[in-house]
Amino acid sequence: MSKTDPIADYLTRIRNATRAKHRKVDIPASNLKKQITRILQDENYIQHFVLIEDDKQSIIRIYLKYDQDEKSVISGIKRISKPGLRIYVGKDNIPRVFSNLGVSILTTSQGLMTGQEARRRGVGGEVLCHVW
Repeated sequence: MSKTDPIADYLTRIRNATRAKHRKVDIPASNLKKQITRILQDENYIQHFVLIEDDKQSIIRIYLKYDQDEKSVISGIKRISKPGLRIYVGKDNIPRVFSNLGVSILTTSQGLMTGQEARRRGVGGEVLCHVW
């Protein structure tokens, strides 16, 4: 369990679950992880998610999405900005993932959003990850 980079831990759990063909994965919750999960659901990379409340720390249960051939919809997920090397981009340099076949997730002054949404709003920010 990663204490220094919880977002990398979150992405690794999803990556490992899709490679092992699991139907769901449980991840310790935080507000940032909930927002990333919401974006993944809005972009149709996951079926849905459930927030399980308890006394200590809530858990996000993510139900992964597969196609008819049992191939995961998420073919790749990569952490871009890390605690030791933050990657910031301006509104004109927002990366496109596989010619817009994938999605980049940014944290901006207006909240967490996809690269396409940030481009539309004209804001830059920190590139958290790419999903394709």
